[in-house]
Amino acid sequence: MEYRTERDSLGEKRVPAGVYYGVQTLRALENFQITAMPVATFPRFIQALAAVKKAAALANMELGLLDAGVGEAIVNACRDVRAGRFDDQFPVDVIQGGAGTSVNMNANEVIANRALELLGHPKGRYEVISPLNHVNLSQSTNDVYPTALRIALVWYARELSTALRDLRAAFDAKGDEFAGVIKMARTQLQDAVPITLGAEFAAWGVTIGEDIDRLDDAARLLCEVNIGATAVGTGINSVPGYASLVRERLADICGLPLVTAANLVEATSDAGAYVMLSGLLKRVAVKLSKICNDLRLLASGPFTGLHEINLPPMQPGSSIMPGKVNPVIPEVVNQVCYQVIGNDLTVTFAAEGGQLELNVFLPVIALNLFQSLQMLTKASRTLRERCVVGITANPERCLELVRHSLGVVTALAPVIGYETAARLAKEAQESGRSVPEVLQAEGIMTPEEFEELLDPAKMLSPRDVRRR
Repeated sequence: MEYRTERDSLGEKRVPAGVYYGVQTLRALENFQITAMPVATFPRFIQALAAVKKAAALANMELGLLDAGVGEAIVNACRDVRAGRFDDQFPVDVIQGGAGTSVNMNANEVIANRALELLGHPKGRYEVISPLNHVNLSQSTNDVYPTALRIALVWYARELSTALRDLRAAFDAKGDEFAGVIKMARTQLQDAVPITLGAEFAAWGVTIGEDIDRLDDAARLLCEVNIGATAVGTGINSVPGYASLVRERLADICGLPLVTAANLVEATSDAGAYVMLSGLLKRVAVKLSKICNDLRLLASGPFTGLHEINLPPMQPGSSIMPGKVNPVIPEVVNQVCYQVIGNDLTVTFAAEGGQLELNVFLPVIALNLFQSLQMLTKASRTLRERCVVGITANPERCLELVRHSLGVVTALAPVIGYETAARLAKEAQESGRSVPEVLQAEGIMTPEEFEELLDPAKMLSPRDVRRR
């Protein structure tokens, strides 16, 4: 293998000649062998980093700080990075010490060497285009990293929002399809009162829809960025007007309504927006997991469980029990949700652990938020495509359970009184007879009266029942 020699403040190192990253990235590779997850695992983050570097180059050129030829080469290099052509040149582990400095330098080096290549120079000719003096001009890791992080989070949040909208639509469609399937609702896993299967599915759609709106709110908050703050929020090593100009150019590049934080010192040290987003993702996870629990219960059996619905069979379920098919899609979504809930705790501790003017734990916050967003997006798509759209109902089974349930006795309480209705329910349970059979045996009402009163279809909405 051929090498080139690069130097930083700690000395010289040999860098493989063909790579676009440089000496500081190489040191990070040696220092941080942690997760085996490089920054390239999250391509939106690389795109956001390149967008920040492009905006900085444009602003620096407009302010007369950067030579036009060098600046244009940097801008064109950022274009290529944003297009995904150099994702494999971002090998730094997502979790690293240094508050993200290794990620920032990885981006600086790749963009500098690509810009050099575009101008016909060999990699490493940093006296022509420097990762620090040119690509990182007017910047610090402490404003580049969090700004790029927020932009990438907005993009990933939008993908999750789209996936949840599609999932909600699938539940809504099933709500319409199953609107006429009468079944027993259950509270505390005990028989309650009649409901329709469609009402259950429609309710899940509403549950998911609530979080779509909250995700959009979180994305708007994340559009408040600290680019221009440089090291601690004072803007040192930048010139007047840079902060507003670079934010304007960045907003144009990303197509996002970015605003400069009102207090850049606060914005550089605070991690509250990440905690809020993580909490919202936990809320999404809790709801999705609960829905998957319900789906597994309703499909349990088929002969010894509820068996009110059928989940589409995805794969054989056992290496020992022939014919067994398991609810593998809800199960995998459950596990995703448990991971997201755990990620939220990590984000909470990392946000709390920040000290004074900087939170050095943004890398682990980034990892957990990116992972939660990506996993929830994929899980939502998987749940919709490989489970919900293929669910079918068992109307006869549902109606059979209604007819044998004691829950219908609830409809008698306004007419014969709670105490009498409770006594009848107990007698039916102990004798093994149905509620209508007990009513008829005791002569409390005529068959026509209790058939009218106990019609499950008439228990699905409010009605005027006068007590005798």
